[in-house]
Amino acid sequence: MKLLKNHNFISKYIFVCLATLFVSSSTLLAAENIGIPQDYQLSFQDAATPNMIDITWFHNSFLFPIILAITIFVTLLLIYVMIKFSSKNNPKPSRTSHNSLIEVLWTVIPVVILVIIAIPSFRILYTQQEIPVNADLTIKATGHQWYWEYEYPDSNSMSFDSLPLEEEELTEGKIRLLSVDNPIVVPAGKVVRVQVTAADVIHNWAVPSFGVKMDAIPGRLNETWFKVDKPGIYYGMCSELCGVRHSFMPIEVHVVEQNDYDNWLKDAEQEFANNNYFPNNIKLAKLINK
Repeated sequence: MKLLKNHNFISKYIFVCLATLFVSSSTLLAAENIGIPQDYQLSFQDAATPNMIDITWFHNSFLFPIILAITIFVTLLLIYVMIKFSSKNNPKPSRTSHNSLIEVLWTVIPVVILVIIAIPSFRILYTQQEIPVNADLTIKATGHQWYWEYEYPDSNSMSFDSLPLEEEELTEGKIRLLSVDNPIVVPAGKVVRVQVTAADVIHNWAVPSFGVKMDAIPGRLNETWFKVDKPGIYYGMCSELCGVRHSFMPIEVHVVEQNDYDNWLKDAEQEFANNNYFPNNIKLAKLINK
């Protein structure tokens, strides 16, 4: 009877572990709308860039099966050991102190697995870090406590602040804590170089659907890049604990067709002329003093 209870417990434990692993890797819960997080979402957002496609493939199709196989193997091995070598089934335990073959195997096999994992991993890391030489557009993102400042060096050094919309400013289609008053606008299908720095403390410029996450460090200029072919609105957040209003540093990126980008750029150069770094001083002071 006791053995049966143990068996039922072990079966339930295995089922819970496998169900958890399946749900965490399932793409069924992925965001239907690219660039927008969903309630109860456990998996990655849909990939919008080649880098994020590689990251999603590496996790879902390559790394996860290896982790799942190791987890199942270790779980079954533990169950076998608990039953086979229990005091009831093995009243006279072996006095074997070591086994050379097993010790070699449990050293060599993990090394081989890590080498297999490293090969595609290094390729993906290199692609993320290697900025294309001929970028079509450069944007400089500067983190402040607590908002983002963006500059377009190629467009007469045009710059503007990007602050989250207040509750009363939210209209249809706007998202609380993600929509901003002045989003970044970039053309679709173009390589965008993003230079990231900070003016006060360490921030982090991150857009999950782009596969981009770069620290913004005072006195240092880091670089990352992305290329999005599908027009749409994509969201991110500051991913560094930068202070009391850390959660109020959203990132909103509008990817539009080239003609729409040209029209936006023409209007934006006039709106944010004369290096107008603080176009909304009243709103900024209101946010900081909260």
